[in-house]
Amino acid sequence: MNATDSLASWLRLTLTPGIGGATQRKLLTTFGLPSAIFAASRSALTSVVGEKAASQLLDTDSHAAVADALAWSDKGTHRLLCLADPDYPPALLQIPDPPTLLYVRGRVELLKAPALAVVGSRNPTPQGVHNAQRFAASLAEAGLTIISGLALGIDAAAHRGALAASGNTVAIIGTGIDRLYPAANQQLAIEIASRGAIISDFPLATAPVAANFPRRNRLIAGLSRGTLVVEATVESGSLITARLAAEQGREVFAIPGSIHSPQSRGCHSLLKQGAKLVETVQDVLDELCWASASLPPTVPVESDGEAHGLLQSMGCDPCSLDELANHSGLTADAVSVMLLHLELDGQIAALPGGRYQRLFRA
Repeated sequence: MNATDSLASWLRLTLTPGIGGATQRKLLTTFGLPSAIFAASRSALTSVVGEKAASQLLDTDSHAAVADALAWSDKGTHRLLCLADPDYPPALLQIPDPPTLLYVRGRVELLKAPALAVVGSRNPTPQGVHNAQRFAASLAEAGLTIISGLALGIDAAAHRGALAASGNTVAIIGTGIDRLYPAANQQLAIEIASRGAIISDFPLATAPVAANFPRRNRLIAGLSRGTLVVEATVESGSLITARLAAEQGREVFAIPGSIHSPQSRGCHSLLKQGAKLVETVQDVLDELCWASASLPPTVPVESDGEAHGLLQSMGCDPCSLDELANHSGLTADAVSVMLLHLELDGQIAALPGGRYQRLFRA
């Protein structure tokens, strides 16, 4: 059997409706390669997976879907990786439910590189976005590939941080690889595909269904040596990624935040459960026993005179112009001018409702 026919058999197995990952692995364990599964008799298949699944395997016409997937894999840097492929990421072979087939667009070799997942809220604070970008950039400069899920918020910031540092990043998506989601991150996805990699274990044209994303999260955790949660509510899907990482024997890290911020409560919950508290990039590298040749130094906050005093009076929580004027003893007009300069300098962020928050550099 040539390589194309072999790959077609793997596709046929994964594209048969009602035959999920657990059933696929059971069949592969019993019969060996997919070609042997489809060469088996109906009674032999029934004895392993039952009559309904056996009928699905033998009676489903998946020729068109198989042809489409093979045509997709014939383009540029597109690849299909089955469990038997030597390029299949070894880290995923260590998890309980490795995908039978992966769709890959970009640099396949990154799937074997040492990696760290950086995940978090889709609705982060400005400080959360800043932390995700800075941590991802520094970790990428230290030689780790940054893994995330291409979602809005922290995920996108992590990918952008790695790319800005000329580092490596991999996006794992919860749709078909030809259906990039969300639309707002289309350009980011194109850049990741050209400089890093995008992977999915869903068939082509799979829509963004909510139930797909927890399944995607097991791959984010599984490909990584550890998972860093930057910001998360207690209902955040990134806590699923952290739980899966712990179950898979990977490290879990969390960045603490304000006790008043809902976006920090998920991280605080992880810390109570034993996640490693992270204040600096070095905290992560030390826990991973990862030697970095050159970490960028911490950049000091530069501000002079009254502006520096105003910055110090902001503390860590969002505050209004009037509160700052009261704390600093300055007039509202003077505070307004200083806030504008500090915002342009990237040291604070303006929030909805006329509030401001100081940005701390990682």
